[in-house]
Amino acid sequence: MGFLSKVSELHDRARSREKLKKNKQLQTVEIKVKMDCEGCERRVKKSVEGMKGVTSVEVDPKQSKLTVIGYVDPDKVLHRVRHRTGKKADLWPYVPYDVVEHPYAPVAYDRKAPPGYVKNVLADPEAATLARASSTEVKYTTAFSDENPNACVLM
Repeated sequence: MGFLSKVSELHDRARSREKLKKNKQLQTVEIKVKMDCEGCERRVKKSVEGMKGVTSVEVDPKQSKLTVIGYVDPDKVLHRVRHRTGKKADLWPYVPYDVVEHPYAPVAYDRKAPPGYVKNVLADPEAATLARASSTEVKYTTAFSDENPNACVLM
């Protein structure tokens, strides 16, 4: 009876892992957390290492960035970091500046952003309209562009 119960327990565990992988997709969760020293860095890393479904954890203290890869829910990871460390944590608010059409628009540009990054204005509907160019703006800017072979030669 002891052997059969152990076998059934192992079988149930294998099924629960399969369900976890089926229900949740492999995700990369990026979180902005201020880290001042190596102790903070270690505390932030240990706060999520033990979570179920986490496959790898990377900490970048220069950018104040925590990257978690695994079968996890981003909201649960964010809550766990806030609860375990007591630090203010938010989902990573920046994207590479190549993604945004007008990276130096007042809404998109952020002086606190790491080099090569701007705010994610695509996620915010109000800010996205200010950072996107209208068709008339695009026509006028491409009319005087060096890359346009039919551009005006006055420049």
